Amino acid sequence: MDQDFTLNDVQVAMTPEERFEEYLQSKGMRNTQQRRNLMEIVYSRHEHFDADTLIDQLPRKGNTGYVSRPTVYRTLAEFVDAGLLRKFELDGRAVYEHDYGYPQHDHLHCTVCDELYEFQSDELLQLRRNVAQQHRFRVTSHRLIISGICESCSRTPRRKRRKQDLI
Repeated sequence: MDQDFTLNDVQVAMTPEERFEEYLQSKGMRNTQQRRNLMEIVYSRHEHFDADTLIDQLPRKGNTGYVSRPTVYRTLAEFVDAGLLRKFELDGRAVYEHDYGYPQHDHLHCTVCDELYEFQSDELLQLRRNVAQQHRFRVTSHRLIISGICESCSRTPRRKRRKQDLI
């Protein structure tokens, strides 16, 4: 994801691994090697992804670090329940992003290259506060995705006119 800026981290008391371990213990579940493998891959870099993209990054069956498809889907749901990931719909598919230790932000979505660009806006937050206050509403979260075409896709070269097209 190309950005001219980065969002600041939010100070948290535990690492994502510690928070997930605490979540599993509260549910009476074990932290299996497959769950640890997924945690390592998901938190090794910050990017938006869907389950299929994650599965493509995993070792194949028979190799060390293999995680089955059902376990991926189940564990992603656990990561969301534990507050580690946020899930949202984009063009009919479930997309995940880091939530724990990451600030509130919104997205620009390029409908040509399917890239997501993160941004923060103080003006947008103030507007949200004003609207909520007018309606006596307590905001717990919001999600804004603005769709359009990024600069790179806007600059794609146009097809040159050929002589036979001029006839």
